[in-house]
Amino acid sequence: MTVSATRAPAARPSLWRNRDFLIVWSGQIVSTLGTRMSGTAFPLLVLAITGSPSDAGVVGAAGTLPYLIGHLPAGPLVDRWDRRTVMVVSEATAGLALAAIPVAMALGRLTLLQLALTAFVQGLCSVFFGLAEYAALPRLVPAEILPAALAQNEAKGRGASLAGPPLGGLLFGAGRMLPFLADAISSLVSAVALLFVRTDLRDRRSEPRESLGREALAGLRWVWGQRLVRTALLLIAASNIVFQALGLVIVVLARRHGASPAGIGLMLGIYGGGGLLGALCAGRLHPRFSPGTVVVGANWVWTALLPLFALTSQPVLLGVIGAAAAFIGPLWNVVVISSITVLVPDELLGRVGSAGMTLSWGVMPLASLGGGYLLAASGPERAVLVLTAVMAAAAIAATLSPALRQAPRPGAGGDGNGRADDGRADG
Repeated sequence: MTVSATRAPAARPSLWRNRDFLIVWSGQIVSTLGTRMSGTAFPLLVLAITGSPSDAGVVGAAGTLPYLIGHLPAGPLVDRWDRRTVMVVSEATAGLALAAIPVAMALGRLTLLQLALTAFVQGLCSVFFGLAEYAALPRLVPAEILPAALAQNEAKGRGASLAGPPLGGLLFGAGRMLPFLADAISSLVSAVALLFVRTDLRDRRSEPRESLGREALAGLRWVWGQRLVRTALLLIAASNIVFQALGLVIVVLARRHGASPAGIGLMLGIYGGGGLLGALCAGRLHPRFSPGTVVVGANWVWTALLPLFALTSQPVLLGVIGAAAAFIGPLWNVVVISSITVLVPDELLGRVGSAGMTLSWGVMPLASLGGGYLLAASGPERAVLVLTAVMAAAAIAATLSPALRQAPRPGAGGDGNGRADDGRADG
């Protein structure tokens, strides 16, 4: 009798043994924590200096304006340049810009213009870093564990949203310059950590390149040609309008009822805790849902939760309602982004990412401005009702969308238009 030899199955790659992924991920934990601290402090500082929600909206709009004007040119540049260098320079530049705020405060020279310019620079650096990180991720981790890497990135951001706002509120209460100093240090720490990444993250294309304008349009054409992707991004844009404005609305609502900076930080931390829990669950849940199910379901859950913000002014209760809303976001991101990323050719990753971000995040400066002026004109309670109406319209549009109804589960196959095709899902 002969016994046939059996080959042991290949071991599944592990994120936790991937040195370069861990360097990028760990550095971003520190940097994102700092960003959440200063993000809490920016509106508090503006309100303390001017007392005007519309001024806080202007600074918020300056910080998100790069999402509208920066993503399209940044995409082809990220595909041309060494992505590690882009990430290092982005972090270092943001750190230096933030460090100028404590210096100006110490000299008694801080102005609203400087705050707006710093927010703009930080936002622009975030655009370049985010696109470079997105384009580098498929080089850092194998395709079979890409969804797990995306889930860990979600957990990183959501964990920072849990811890950063309370720390930012506490630091602001102890000294107004401290959250900005902490964020500057965190960005510089991340920049130094990235210097130790060994993986070559450059695009190795040898064919002649087109002009920046043509390359940027190539990303837009790819995104717009995918019916499911296009629909999902437009719905993400609608939700971004709502939640970008909502962040300022609940800060003003809590502050109007006497909440301290530490209390507002605690509220935002609880809000972020829901996102962290959602990120921890997303890694296990994502194979069970199609992109359509996630997008449609999320919009209706948010529509049901938003009116509750108008029924209380207690910071803890506002944070709990926000946590319930934030729980859904990571599942959406993991399902949709992982489905898109595996389909995009490496040479298009930066441009497709920039096109998607332009469509979905480019609305944020308008949302910040609109939120500030809506608050000034109608007050926080009525502002919540207006935002609820916007979300309800998005939920109805999602429900009626043929592309979302036909969307396959991840791994069930799809060509980006809701049809089975090549064994991969689009979304």
